[in-house]
Amino acid sequence: MGSTETFGDSRSEAGDDDLQKMSFLEHLEDLRKRLLYSILSLTAGFLLCWNFAKEIYRWLEQPLVQYLPPGDSLAFTSVTQPFFLYMKVAFFAGVFIASPIILWQLWLFIAPGLYPKEKRYAVPFILSSTSFFLIGAYFGYRVVLPMAAHFFIEMGEGFKQVITVDDYFDFASKLVLGMGLVFETPILILFLSMLGIVTPKFLLQKFKYAIVLIFIIAAVITPTPDMVTQSALAIPMILLYLLGVGISYVFGKKPEER
Repeated sequence: MGSTETFGDSRSEAGDDDLQKMSFLEHLEDLRKRLLYSILSLTAGFLLCWNFAKEIYRWLEQPLVQYLPPGDSLAFTSVTQPFFLYMKVAFFAGVFIASPIILWQLWLFIAPGLYPKEKRYAVPFILSSTSFFLIGAYFGYRVVLPMAAHFFIEMGEGFKQVITVDDYFDFASKLVLGMGLVFETPILILFLSMLGIVTPKFLLQKFKYAIVLIFIIAAVITPTPDMVTQSALAIPMILLYLLGVGISYVFGKKPEER
């Protein structure tokens, strides 16, 4: 109890008496509302992209199709497979359409626990997190996905390929979305720094461990065993980590605030 009072006193001394307080039930209600708005935005994104699902898939399959033998194409094995494929494609594209709204709802959910001076970062948070997510997904599509597709097609040389549309979409969507999430690393570090959980000194001290973890993540996301492809993924992740260190130094809590 005493530690709670000390924590409250320190926040009052910092001039943050107007910090919003919410009960547990109010937090649950707020979470329900944020999830509802996020689902509605995903639904709207899905409906918007449904009419363009075929065009989106044609664009998504290019990194693989360009390496297929002339005249070959992807296959489907059941009558209903193309229909459900286009539903998944529309949902996949809808995630990107709805991402600013989803991130905005995330900000609104955590905002009551922030200092008033920290809440002014709402717009920069939405713009930066959305930008990093889209840039990461595009990097995955333009760089990592073609390299992985080329590797696997070369490995199957001498065989008749029968790659189904579902198999390729599952492979491509996980890689693209995974890269989008990986590029959110600086934003994650920013929040941990604002909460006082990590510091620039701590991040630099653990840099060698971070490199090992980054290469492990690169090996998981990139399903190719060659170091060239994994390095193409790991190097941007290392740069993102260092960018996060710089962001932590600028925006993180100072020693007196912690």
